[in-house]
Amino acid sequence: MSNDVTPAGTPENPDDDRPTPEASSAAAAPEKELTGRQRLAAGLWPPRVSRAQLIVALLLFVLGLGLAIQVRSTSDNSALRGARQEDLVRILDELDDRTQRLEDEKARLETQRSELESSSDQAEEARKQTQEKERQLGILAGTVAAEGPGITLTIRGAAAAVESDMLLDAIQELRAAGAEAIQINDVRVVTDTYFSGTGDDIEIDGTKVTAPYVFKVIGKPEDLEPALNIPGGVVQTLEKEQATATVARSQKIVVDALRPAKRPDYAQSSSQ
Repeated sequence: MSNDVTPAGTPENPDDDRPTPEASSAAAAPEKELTGRQRLAAGLWPPRVSRAQLIVALLLFVLGLGLAIQVRSTSDNSALRGARQEDLVRILDELDDRTQRLEDEKARLETQRSELESSSDQAEEARKQTQEKERQLGILAGTVAAEGPGITLTIRGAAAAVESDMLLDAIQELRAAGAEAIQINDVRVVTDTYFSGTGDDIEIDGTKVTAPYVFKVIGKPEDLEPALNIPGGVVQTLEKEQATATVARSQKIVVDALRPAKRPDYAQSSSQ
């Protein structure tokens, strides 16, 4: 009977793969060598985003977009900051006047609609409105006479003081203020009216006109007169050129200079 003695430190089972305590310590060593920054990065990636965080991010994006739009809008309006005070006053007055005219036109159209809807004889009401519309178009085209409240603008001055472009500026100011019919001396002013010449040779639509230039204008006097007297407007411009411009209000202005009705060369009414 032989006694087999196993040498000290030698495992009884040589096929046993279990690591020794020394090997386990060696394997765990790299994990203990991780720095705090590395452990923090490992905890933050991949990121974990909650629904609340997504909502907050979306709100911040919308807020930033709104601020960008506001800044751009503010920069676009910066051009008005350099305008003169009288120019700003004139712009505001024109905007107010145009807004009021649009409101009046809206109210008139709504009244016409109500009349058509409530009229017992809609065909007759439609015929009346058609005739009224035809009369209004005739006034705009200068083919019919017109009368109503308005102003008379009289411009006097030396031939060199009053130029054709000044008369055109007066027409534009009056139209912007709501003028419905205009006559200068014996010439009816319409949408395609043009001015030419200088000094004593000023012509309106090919017809010569001389001073004094008398404007008969139908419209709301409370709007027409202030439009000519605003700072930097027609009256001040003429005064700087040693000319005079006087404005008189009236409840009855007659515009009776007529333009011949133009016949179209090609267009004709179509029958249904």
